[in-house]
Amino acid sequence: MIRERRTGTPNGGLAWLEAGAGWPVVLLHAFPLNADMWRPQLERVPDGWRFLAPDFRGFGGSRTDGPPEDGSQGIDRYAADVLAFMDALTIESAMIAGLSMGGYVALAMHRQAPLRFAGLVLADTRATADTVEGRAGRVRMRELLAREGPAAVADQMLPKLLSAGADAALVAHVRDLITRAEPAGVDAAIAAMMSRPDSTPYLPQIGCATLIVAGDRDEITPVADADAMQRAIPLSMLTVIPGAGHLSNLEQPELFSRGLADFLRAH
Repeated sequence: MIRERRTGTPNGGLAWLEAGAGWPVVLLHAFPLNADMWRPQLERVPDGWRFLAPDFRGFGGSRTDGPPEDGSQGIDRYAADVLAFMDALTIESAMIAGLSMGGYVALAMHRQAPLRFAGLVLADTRATADTVEGRAGRVRMRELLAREGPAAVADQMLPKLLSAGADAALVAHVRDLITRAEPAGVDAAIAAMMSRPDSTPYLPQIGCATLIVAGDRDEITPVADADAMQRAIPLSMLTVIPGAGHLSNLEQPELFSRGLADFLRAH
């Protein structure tokens, strides 16, 4: 059963979903969605594991106000939030899994606190910083957001988030998740992704077991990006999910959940 924790949290305002009991797995969501994107995995928690999916500030049930106590900004700000979330729940270490922007946050968390990681999952993400063209595209997205709101961002992003063969009900579901985001939260996340550092030089320092996942139809972070990370991270393995675009956990939830469960049991 999925449990919602969306009020009165002592963790800097982050709301979260959780299911299962046992060793913790923290699931970090993609931009510009929220923790609800992890429901297919929360419904398939392997025995002996506890899945926790927090909303980043400005998304889902998490508020936007108040920076972390250490004053961090950008992607590091989200990373500090999640580490504070773990502290509040007395979670010393966990498997950390991030998809897309969640992967950027997971890498930032590892730079800040590598000993908090029992393992790492990087799904449909990349280690490199934005290119000049990528940053220009994000500037245009911020302008679109300011003019027309999250619904316009959803219209622009949906063809890239899911494959051309995605079910119409799934497309509608993802659109709903995006349009529920606070405009201020979406804007802050775009700015954070624009300014994130290149994590490529850091990858060889990741010492924990790492699963890298890529949808074979992902146009935002293609399999080549996943392959480059796998070759750079020492204790890593790559799983390619057929028939999935950027949101591979939603488009092929059974395959994604099975791959995640196999990785957890092995490590």
